Amino acid sequence: MKKYDIKTINLNTKILIYNFDECNKSTKKLIEKAQDIALNSYAPYSNFHVGSAVLLANGKIVTGSNQENAAFPAGICAERTAMAYANSKYPDIPAKAIATVAYQNNEITEEICSPCGVCRQFLLEVESKFNHPLKVIMCSKNNIYEAATVKDLLPLCFDKSNLD
Repeated sequence: MKKYDIKTINLNTKILIYNFDECNKSTKKLIEKAQDIALNSYAPYSNFHVGSAVLLANGKIVTGSNQENAAFPAGICAERTAMAYANSKYPDIPAKAIATVAYQNNEITEEICSPCGVCRQFLLEVESKFNHPLKVIMCSKNNIYEAATVKDLLPLCFDKSNLD
């Protein structure tokens, strides 16, 4: 009988959970910017309006919203819109944090708005590019979830080190 050497690894992710009143001034401002820009999203198909705000190391805040398209998947998520704009406008400035908020039926969603897989990979690339942790702040009506780094949302990630 053949003996197998099967192993198990445990992956741990640390997520802080708090409410808006417990945020520091900088995080509140970032979330408010994400809320404001969500109202500019183009979401006629899903009615899921998402806004993201990116805090750069120089203190600037750059925003973006989701932009849907009848030819799925030609639309783009708020996280990638905001981060692509940040990288285009400030190519040498690291991003420190990104906050994302979603609205449905004109109200902030009950569940947090978590980046999709494509956005997680995109954000990971930014984190890797600058070799600097990117805090991910995901908001709902009552709670805020905060990951200290994109890698907390993408365990066993694929990055440039896999290509070396």
